[in-house]
Amino acid sequence: MPLLAQAIQLVRSNLEEVSRNVRVSLVTIGHLHPAQFADLNRYRSGHGLHELESNEIVFLGKHIHGSRIVKDGYSIDDVLAQIAAAIANTSTVHVGPRMSALHSTVARADGYGNTVLDQAIFEMTARKPRAELFSVIPKGDAMKPSRLQPTAQNAKSPPEGELPTEDAPG
Repeated sequence: MPLLAQAIQLVRSNLEEVSRNVRVSLVTIGHLHPAQFADLNRYRSGHGLHELESNEIVFLGKHIHGSRIVKDGYSIDDVLAQIAAAIANTSTVHVGPRMSALHSTVARADGYGNTVLDQAIFEMTARKPRAELFSVIPKGDAMKPSRLQPTAQNAKSPPEGELPTEDAPG
C-alpha cells in the first residue's frame, strides 16, 4: 500500500498540532504506487508540467484541517479514512492544468449516510520534486457532518488498525 506504517500517526499528530495553532513539520507519509507515479509523470509531461523526481508523498495538513475538519466538521478519524481510501493502490491518476490528484475507485460509506469516492489532491510545486498531499475531497458527501445534528448513528471511520498501509497485507 502507498501509505507507510507510521503514516496514520504522523497525519494524526500534524492535524492535532495544527488544531492547537502549533507550527508543524513536513512529514513523509507514503509513496505513490509505481504505476500511479508513471501515470502521473506521463500526464504532467503531456500537460507541459514538471515531472516528479520522487514518488514520495509528504504532508503538512494545514489546508486539510481548515477545509475538512473546521469547515466541513469531519473528525481526524474521518480524514484519516479519506486519505487511506484516496491514496490506495487502486486509485487512478487525474491531472489537469490546475491540479494533480488520485481518485479512489472503491466507494466507501462515510458514516454520515453517504457513499463517497475520495480524492487526494496534491500540490506539486512548493515541495518540488515531491508530491504534497494538500487536500482530500470525499465526493458524494451531500450530508457533511457540519450539517448534521450529532447522533449515535453517525459512526466514525474504521479504527486505526483497519487502515491499509505499505507494511500491512492488503
